[in-house]
Amino acid sequence: MDVVKTNVNALFAKKEPWQIASITASTTLLAVWLYQFITKEESVTERLKKKFFKLLRHVPSIRKRIETECENIQKQFEEDTLKFGEELGYVVKLPEDGWHRKDILKKIDDYLELGHYKWDEGYVSGAVYNFDNKIVELMTKVYGKTAYTNPLHPDVFPGVCKMEAEVVRMVLNLFNGNSSCCGQVTTGGTESIVLACKAYRDYGREVNGITRPNMVIPTTAHTAFDKAAQFFGITVKTVKVDPKTYQVDLKAMERAINKNTIMLVGSAPNYPYGVMDDIEKIAKLARKYKIPLHVDACLGGFLIIFMKRAGYPLPKFDFSIKGVTSISCDPHKYGFTPKGSSLILYSDKAYRQHQYTVTVNWPGGIYGSPTVSGSRAGANIACTWACLLYHGFDGYVESTKAIIDTAKYIESKIRLIKGIFIFGTPATSVIAMGSKDFDIFRLSDELNQKGWNLNALQFPSGIHICVTFMHTKDGIADRFIKDVETVVKELMKNPEKPVEGKMAIYGVSQTIPDRSIVGDFTRLFLDSLLFTPKKPKKLSRGDNRIEKIPSAENQAESNDVTLINE
Repeated sequence: MDVVKTNVNALFAKKEPWQIASITASTTLLAVWLYQFITKEESVTERLKKKFFKLLRHVPSIRKRIETECENIQKQFEEDTLKFGEELGYVVKLPEDGWHRKDILKKIDDYLELGHYKWDEGYVSGAVYNFDNKIVELMTKVYGKTAYTNPLHPDVFPGVCKMEAEVVRMVLNLFNGNSSCCGQVTTGGTESIVLACKAYRDYGREVNGITRPNMVIPTTAHTAFDKAAQFFGITVKTVKVDPKTYQVDLKAMERAINKNTIMLVGSAPNYPYGVMDDIEKIAKLARKYKIPLHVDACLGGFLIIFMKRAGYPLPKFDFSIKGVTSISCDPHKYGFTPKGSSLILYSDKAYRQHQYTVTVNWPGGIYGSPTVSGSRAGANIACTWACLLYHGFDGYVESTKAIIDTAKYIESKIRLIKGIFIFGTPATSVIAMGSKDFDIFRLSDELNQKGWNLNALQFPSGIHICVTFMHTKDGIADRFIKDVETVVKELMKNPEKPVEGKMAIYGVSQTIPDRSIVGDFTRLFLDSLLFTPKKPKKLSRGDNRIEKIPSAENQAESNDVTLINE
């Protein structure tokens, strides 16, 4: 120690006091910067790679090429959008006179005819999970009665708040929640996941003092976790999955955990492959490290809770497992409610309270909001409540059995087709396919030409079908199997042929090392969905008179208003 002291004194013996102070300050700042650089959750390699590609974009020739490609892609996206909308014209200015109600309804019918996929005949993977005229009629009436209700005003609409509380408790009971469990109705699976992440970030900060939070999730976890991470400044630590089972690698998950981990995630099942992670073993890690565990059951939640009664028992996944602290599930999928219905469920109110946003010093008053939105559509809550009561437990067991029977049937037949394979063991309704013999996107493209709309997967390349109640109707499953068999047989005659068209772009995108470029392309696509031409074709319509509201005494005789006022 004396030697070090002597050497330091000798080193600074000829320095002025201001120089010593400057060197000390600079060294301290450098040390702090190095510490922060080295200890950041994102790896040094990943940060250097991003920095390299960012600098590369400043090279004039490369920047010019990227800009040219983006312009070409933007033009293509906009042309594709025009193919659907140009024939009908565009409404880009508010009309001077209000449209007649019949004209509005006619135009809605016209707009709904855009697109060529026959979703009502079972040609689409997921998207529409059921379409029953009786349910549509009931939902229309319920929505009409509650269209202008808003649970933001509980004193004005206490009945809607009561319905929400009952929906939460009904679904909690299905997930084996006890009296301490609680939850909230949200607008969709993404909002449910975002709220869980917000709750755990705030809980980790206020209870455990975590200021640089991270979450540990499988690579197959829904991308909504990435969205939440971008919103709330949470680092995402993705964990590989087993290459055979496609379940999360538990050893890798444990290695990823550190003192800043605010939550672990497991899927029941995951979106890409329909495989269920081992929730019980993840919960064991959660208990060991005292970290909350979120189970994402958005996709299959309203199947897995009924599968045991339907004859398809599954490993545990719910609040019966000690360590599971939250679950997200979507009634607007296999619960058959209209879109805009999901739930976030918690094992304890302490977590839900950290989900809330509370402002106490606003001149407008004390403000408390439980979800992302302030105002919420009470009609969505009412429709969810009504739909659950309409189907009942036995109704959902019956639909679950039909869906899983169909999915198992399709899986068994697909496994017999030479040239393709199935990823892992599907737990519920998703069947993912790949090929070692030909580009699987060729199969997707050929099936698309036959009218099928499937979902493309990447890393590795694959496609999947999400079986819904629409596919349980007579002949649809067999039609799909026959089309797959026919296409694969043809593809195997020339397996080396490359994929062409749009699916070629999807396949090539996986090989682009700078993922930010793929992100740019995606943003252009999203822009194109809201594209309107500079000089749009004028929208034609019929009578543009403002419809007169009938007087009270004549209202009962008016066919035009009967449906609305039922």
